[in-house]
Amino acid sequence: MKWIFSIIALFFNTMIFSQNPFTIPVWPNGAKENNGIILPEKIIEGGRLLNSHTAEMYVYLPDKKINTGTAILICPGGGYARQAMQHEGHDFAKLLTRKGIAGIVLKYRLPNGHADIPLSDTKEAMNIIRQNASEWDIKANQIGISGFSAGGHLAATLGTHFDKQNRPDFMILFYPVITMDNNLTHKGSKENLLGKGIENDNFSNEKQISPTTPPTLLLLSDDDKSVHPANSTLFYNELKQKGINASMYIFPSGGHGWGCNTNFAYYKIWQDLLFDWLRHQKFIR
Repeated sequence: MKWIFSIIALFFNTMIFSQNPFTIPVWPNGAKENNGIILPEKIIEGGRLLNSHTAEMYVYLPDKKINTGTAILICPGGGYARQAMQHEGHDFAKLLTRKGIAGIVLKYRLPNGHADIPLSDTKEAMNIIRQNASEWDIKANQIGISGFSAGGHLAATLGTHFDKQNRPDFMILFYPVITMDNNLTHKGSKENLLGKGIENDNFSNEKQISPTTPPTLLLLSDDDKSVHPANSTLFYNELKQKGINASMYIFPSGGHGWGCNTNFAYYKIWQDLLFDWLRHQKFIR
């Protein structure tokens, strides 16, 4: 009977620990640039955050007994106008910790037409994770980035615009915005990022892929009416042209924005595929 109680205690402790993150500022001394948003930050229905003007990280660490040493920086989506912090952020982080992966949710500053601000937050967040990797029981060469929708664009931007220290070791992109091409882009994301009427190919991430772009997994639905699936297929094709390890799973239904919603028909399947891919890439066992 003792072993049964030990298993129950381990499970309980793991769940409690993984659901209580600690919060750290990305810019403890204040960021150099300001996104111009002066309205107070607030959470609305569905756990969506409005008016993000201060970058923070919510760090969920797994129980040491199941820790794989892998970590994922998570960028919630929301068209660069808001952030879906719950089902594309905290819920994903908790799911990861149950598999022994550190989930670190980034509350990035919204661009508000200042295109470089979200990327600067993401670069600094990755720097912070690497600087604290030993203390957090994370392996410095097993730190990836994930993003959903516009957060997927932000994750892919880091994966194609990184500096040496903040290069992610892998990317996991859920129904991402990729291109700024007017025929395929998500117009709201583009306008919120760049400003109305502004064109900037530097943020068409399919055009910024190099042989050092990290391995990438893409997950999306064929019937997505918000972000055209061609964003993902375009990125995948360019990755393969550059010889990058990449996989893509396109579900027949589900639309856009399903994230960690349990009512998504392929909720269990996408998790199995994701963790299988991480094992194949040798980021988990």
